[in-house]
Amino acid sequence: MNKQFTFTVNSICLDENYHPSDTTRITTNFANLARGSYRQANLRNALTMIDNSFNALAHWDNPRGNRYTVELEIISVNIDIAGSGQAFPSIEILKTTIVDSKTNKRIDGIVGNNFSSYLRDYDFSVLLPEHNKDQAQFSIPTDFGELHGKLFKSFVNSDVYKQHFAKPPVICLSVSDNKTYQRTENQHPVLGVEYLPNESSLTEQYFQKMGLQVRYFMPPNSVAPLAFYFVGDLLNDYSHLELISTISTMGTFQKIYRPEIYNANAVAGKCYQPNLNNLDHSLTQIVYDRAERSQLASAQGKFAAEHFIKPYQAVLEQWTAHYA
Repeated sequence: MNKQFTFTVNSICLDENYHPSDTTRITTNFANLARGSYRQANLRNALTMIDNSFNALAHWDNPRGNRYTVELEIISVNIDIAGSGQAFPSIEILKTTIVDSKTNKRIDGIVGNNFSSYLRDYDFSVLLPEHNKDQAQFSIPTDFGELHGKLFKSFVNSDVYKQHFAKPPVICLSVSDNKTYQRTENQHPVLGVEYLPNESSLTEQYFQKMGLQVRYFMPPNSVAPLAFYFVGDLLNDYSHLELISTISTMGTFQKIYRPEIYNANAVAGKCYQPNLNNLDHSLTQIVYDRAERSQLASAQGKFAAEHFIKPYQAVLEQWTAHYA
């Protein structure tokens, strides 16, 4: 692997002056917000929402609710295959940093949070539809997600990752609208009340191949559970402030992207099924193009096929077969 694949990591600040790079998946949350005539107001409002959410959750020794600010970095991971010199945009994630105005300290947050991947677009928007085309019954290819999962694990286990990040990633996604979630008695002071799904989903299985397990928690001040994908022990491997940085960041994005679920006017009950047709919700003052996001996933999947899968198919298949 080390001889055939080289990872490089680049970062850029996600602030109100952010402009998406040419290699950014423009369907990803932060890039979608940073386009059009409302781009600067979108970003400013989203960052304010994140800070307000963080301070509401980190309320101890914070009487005015303005002690902390969350800074965001977009982490872009490129991969060079077989020393070709051609860097393919592998994944994009977010890193949080917490600025404490009381102590004038900068505190590392969590890396991961949002998760964007051209190869994931290929798997879900190209490979899966082609596999099921003209089929009477839906099925999943036997090797579905294998390459993506092994590449992700290889990156997380690489020296490059360890040089840049102290802890494994945590990725936070929305819940699935075709599953039912049952509230449990387990409660964490920051993550909130734990929910259990009635069944496993394709997304769970896909992320499991990336070496990630999942738990569902509804944090304080939230109205629906979030899906936390992680390695190790989510509740004990990360500090309260680290967890709050992820909750505030991704909870804000979900309110913008999934207002029917995360900005609903009613709190999830003991038995909860998310509903994307829920009319009883509030909209944020942020412009977000969900229709375009869905349409572009297919285009980005085709980009991955043309520039990654097809040119290096033999190398990728050989490596995948031998990677433990």
